[in-house]
Amino acid sequence: MAAPAAAASSGSLPKLATFAGEPVAKPAMDAIPERARSLATKTYRPVFWHDDMLFLIDQRALPTDFELTSCNTVAMVGECINLMVVRGAPAIGAAGAYGLVIGARKALSDGGDLAAVVAAAKAAKVELDAARPTAVNLEWATARMAAIAEALAGIDGMTADRLTSTLLTEAHELCDLDVRTNMAMSRFGADLVPEGANMLHHCNTGALATIDFGTALGVIYECHAQGKGVHVWVDETRPRLQGARLTAWELMRAGVPMHLIADGASGGLMRAGKVDVVVFGADRVAANGDTANKIGTYTMCCAARENGVPAYAVVPTSTIDLTVPTGEGIPIEERSGDEVRCIKGAQVAPEDCPVFNPAFDVTPAKMITGIITEMGVCYPPFAVSLRKAKEAAEEAIKAEWDAKLAAVRAGSA
Repeated sequence: MAAPAAAASSGSLPKLATFAGEPVAKPAMDAIPERARSLATKTYRPVFWHDDMLFLIDQRALPTDFELTSCNTVAMVGECINLMVVRGAPAIGAAGAYGLVIGARKALSDGGDLAAVVAAAKAAKVELDAARPTAVNLEWATARMAAIAEALAGIDGMTADRLTSTLLTEAHELCDLDVRTNMAMSRFGADLVPEGANMLHHCNTGALATIDFGTALGVIYECHAQGKGVHVWVDETRPRLQGARLTAWELMRAGVPMHLIADGASGGLMRAGKVDVVVFGADRVAANGDTANKIGTYTMCCAARENGVPAYAVVPTSTIDLTVPTGEGIPIEERSGDEVRCIKGAQVAPEDCPVFNPAFDVTPAKMITGIITEMGVCYPPFAVSLRKAKEAAEEAIKAEWDAKLAAVRAGSA
């Protein structure tokens, strides 16, 4: 078999040049809107809008430094998504939604008419979707925003200014929807976790990966809030160390009992009977239940199945992609070899060492006990249960949007 091609290097992941290499000043917590504050981490949400600007927690800097980056161009939003300043499927979806707003606002400020604003929003979608190809939430969010722009443009009396303002409101409401979704998933998931459970978690799926609370980590937060006395084994999650840098940081701030482990330790813990439940998030779920998540998830689920440990994916229905029949159709992003050769800028492998660095792997549906969504828990056959959950969620969203559109039309009459 031929050796895999090396991914292009992304370099040392510099700060965005707009800020001359320096992070931006943090706005005072009492000066930002409530929707910008995280209840889970007691600080900013990872994606928030303030003073006509998109702010992002720079997750590359955690846990040693807490920094914010702000974006005022579509290109900057795309770069932040690609370089993983912001990461986690729901969070990058929200960033993408605000990216469309930024594109529309730029067209408006340049004197563009209604058609120009809609065209700018659509162009922003194309640019942003290319930033991270595996996470379907990004495409879902940008498609939703572009469709809203087109629908609004068809209303008699609609103006470019009003359309742009409505798009910003919709981006805010998409974030609010994410929080409601996460809370629903957390409750469904907590019902499956026994008292005093040892839980194994991979990557980061918490308040940093979403707008607040989280998907799989949200289940853990809910178990802790219910007093179930859970303990969490946190996979470090090489090569970007999202577990060590981000999940450990979140759980320690929340006071959830946990231990950080090397990725390779999870199998031994399961064999020793020290893991009761495995929970993880996902970036895309195929129609048959095959699930793409952070690299290492497949290995973890193999060990779980071998040792009779239930493994649950926790995902919003926006992560379910019914257009992809199986996991074979999910594009897998390959990232720079520097992410494996170096840790926080320190070289840990020979400089010219060949590296194969897929960011994700696909876990076959047969290895997953259940898929927890905001509509309930989906069980095999996933081809049936996932479709029902996805269609029910889409019907609810469509009904809500139809009501909003009717109100906008009435206001324009």
